[in-house]
Amino acid sequence: MTNTTSIKDQIRKLVDLQTIDIEVYRLKTDLRDKPAEIDRLKVECESKKLKLKQIEDKLKAILLKQKAYEGDLKVKEDAIVKADGQLSQLKTNKEYSAKLLEIEGIKADKSQIEEKILLGFDEIDEARKALDLEKVIVANYEKEFQSKKKEIDDLMVVVGDQLKVKESLRIRLTPEIRPDLLSRYDRVLQNKEGLGIVPVKDHTCGGCYMHLTEQLINQIKMHDQLVTCDVCARILYLEDDL
Repeated sequence: MTNTTSIKDQIRKLVDLQTIDIEVYRLKTDLRDKPAEIDRLKVECESKKLKLKQIEDKLKAILLKQKAYEGDLKVKEDAIVKADGQLSQLKTNKEYSAKLLEIEGIKADKSQIEEKILLGFDEIDEARKALDLEKVIVANYEKEFQSKKKEIDDLMVVVGDQLKVKESLRIRLTPEIRPDLLSRYDRVLQNKEGLGIVPVKDHTCGGCYMHLTEQLINQIKMHDQLVTCDVCARILYLEDDL
């Protein structure tokens, strides 16, 4: 077997290996990126839950404020009853008028508190409606998240099995490739996003799409060595020449 035939044959095997490695790269990328997608969905889900808690906290604050107003109202009502009871005990018109003025002041305060309580009822209704709506949104999002998570988890199992098959094919093929050529290919493969050897199309590198000189094309046709792109360092071959 001549060296020319040997190199040509080795390039064919590298091309076959590249076909496998394209799938290996894709599958490994899925295994790397899909869990990150789950993390992103989880963060979004937690964000929805945080908003729900904020609405719950707002409702609790409104209810506490409402309870405080109701307590203030009870104090004013008791004060009015007490002041009314004191009227019959007063001996002078001046004292009587002062007590009436005091009662009117308490009643004015009571009226303001009652207005706040009425406004509070509106706030409570709005907050409860917002809470009920957000609960539905969170429940639906949680359901969607769990469904998507299961889908991705199931896919990861399939991807893992497919990767084992491709890696097994790779292991069977690599012994047929010269160690020095395989090592060179693997170095490029690791640094060039899973593409170690690429075809030349219309005098253009199939990896970085840079124009190739006629001299470089002729070197490829000679099949006496591996020829690489001067720009991206990927190994080059001519599809019609194999």
